[in-house]
Amino acid sequence: MDTQQNTALRRALAEVPGPLPTSGVIHIAIPHTDRFTVVGNHLAQHPDLSCTAVGIAVRIQSLPQGIEIGIKALAARCREGEKRIAAALRELEAFGYLQRVRDRLPSGRVITRTVFCNQPTALLRPRRPAAAPPHAQAPAGAQAAPERVPAPAAARPETPGQPETLAAPPVPPTPPAVSPPAPLFVPLVPAPTAPKPPPRPLPHPSEPTPELDRAATAFLIDLCRHAPQFTLSETDVRRLAPGVAAWLERGARPDTIRHALTDDPPNLLKHPAKLLKYRLTELLPPPPPGIHDLAALARPRITVTPFQTCDGCDRAFRSPTPGHCRDCREHREHREHRSEATRTAA
Repeated sequence: MDTQQNTALRRALAEVPGPLPTSGVIHIAIPHTDRFTVVGNHLAQHPDLSCTAVGIAVRIQSLPQGIEIGIKALAARCREGEKRIAAALRELEAFGYLQRVRDRLPSGRVITRTVFCNQPTALLRPRRPAAAPPHAQAPAGAQAAPERVPAPAAARPETPGQPETLAAPPVPPTPPAVSPPAPLFVPLVPAPTAPKPPPRPLPHPSEPTPELDRAATAFLIDLCRHAPQFTLSETDVRRLAPGVAAWLERGARPDTIRHALTDDPPNLLKHPAKLLKYRLTELLPPPPPGIHDLAALARPRITVTPFQTCDGCDRAFRSPTPGHCRDCREHREHREHRSEATRTAA
């Protein structure tokens, strides 16, 4: 069996056109007649997709319409676990191959459709309507009218005393302007080639003083004693000192700054100064509140109405001023109204 396979392989190599390369892969392309899927090189050679994501995309592209492609459904078909499949699906969704669209059915129910596009960049280009074939433009059973060919100028009769006039060529009708259709979707994730926003500048103290600069410099020099991987050069210390001074100005203690800058570093820390600059910028604490802010914080936000004792029935009720409760007031008003009516009748 091995001899037959080697013989078949050598015969196939002999049929490869051109000289065979001395190194690298050699392709033996046998045309498929059934059960095949066309995959573009933009997916197979995608520079930013992992091999797992490319394989999952090819598997999804080979499935028929209506097959479930959720995480659990793909995990039942593939050897990869649910975590790797979920990460691959997120990659495909980030680059536009996988889309989830919310749609409303005629019954009013809202569903989420999962759409896989084998070439997402083509959706962003406006599509032109396909031109109808010549036989489809005329209705069925109709005969094409014969074309009228104008007679040559020499064969036309000339009227004596009148100059010869040439007929103007027919003007073809101007086709109506067709506006390009809007793209089907706009990717929410920016393309890998999109320009990135500039990094935020290193913070500086609002009032730099020599004391703050000396304290920040001593802190950065002493940092390697607590975390040896954060050994800095003199240039790095001078560059990062304003950021540490900004933290010290805002009331941060040295131990707090040290833990915020050195806790949980990467396994292979190649550029400690860059990591310190990023953390000094992104983890900068807010400035301490002023006297007016603390006074506003100490004020009660909700005004509580105090309890009062009714002068008529000794019942407790809420009111900003002492007096009678509501029942006593209503009873008193009713009694005054009745006495006034009695006086009027008398």
